[in-house]
Amino acid sequence: MIRLENVTKRYPGGQEALSGLDLSVDKGEMVFVTGHSGAGKSTLLRLIALIERPTGGQVIVDNQNTRRVKRRKIPAYRRQIGMVFQDHKLLYDRPVFDNVALPLIIAGVRRRDAARRVRAALDQVSLLHKEKQSPETLSAGEQQRVGIARAIVTRPKLLIADEPTGNLDPDLSLEVMRIFRRFNEVGVTLMIASHDISLIDKLGCRRIELEEGRLQQEVDPWL
Repeated sequence: MIRLENVTKRYPGGQEALSGLDLSVDKGEMVFVTGHSGAGKSTLLRLIALIERPTGGQVIVDNQNTRRVKRRKIPAYRRQIGMVFQDHKLLYDRPVFDNVALPLIIAGVRRRDAARRVRAALDQVSLLHKEKQSPETLSAGEQQRVGIARAIVTRPKLLIADEPTGNLDPDLSLEVMRIFRRFNEVGVTLMIASHDISLIDKLGCRRIELEEGRLQQEVDPWL
C-alpha cells in the first residue's frame, strides 16, 4: 500500500527532515510512527498525503508514484486518503454535520448521498445525536471524533493521523485508538504518528521509530 525508497526531504535553508528513508506498509496494516519532536513523523505523513513532495527518492502509495502525480490530479489522489490532525481543523461557524460533509461537497457528491454518508460516519464515532451542534460546544474527545468522521466519510483506503491523541487524556486516547482499530478491522490501512509508546504497546501494532529523519528501529509484536 505504501512504499518509500531512499526518501529524502530537505527544506529551504538546508534542514533535512528525512534522509535516505526506506520503509513499507502493507495493505490492511495498522502502523505507528514514533520519535522525538522533529524526528520527521509529520513530514513523512505530509509526503504520503502529497501535501509535500520528496526532495529525493520515491514515495509510492497504492501503486501511484507521488512524484508523477500532476498538480491538477492531487485532489483526486487525496480522496483515497483520510487525514486526522491533532488540532482537529474544524470550522466553528458550521455545525458538526457540515464539517463532516465538507469533503463530499468538494467532491461533488449529490446532497442525498452525502447526507446518508455523513450520518453513517457520525454513527461510527457515536456522534449522530450531535450532528446539529457547533463544534465549539463539544469536548476535546468529541471534536477529535468529528475529525475522524470527516476523514472516513469519503471511504478512504488509507487513513493517516498526526498525533491524534496529543491533546487527550489517557482514557479518551484509548477510545480514539479503538475507533481506529475498528476501521482497520474492516480493511482500512492506517499510519499514525504518536509519541505515546505505552498506548501503542496496548494495541500490539508494528511501530516504526524515526530519529533525526532516519529509520532508527522497527518493533513488530508478532515477531
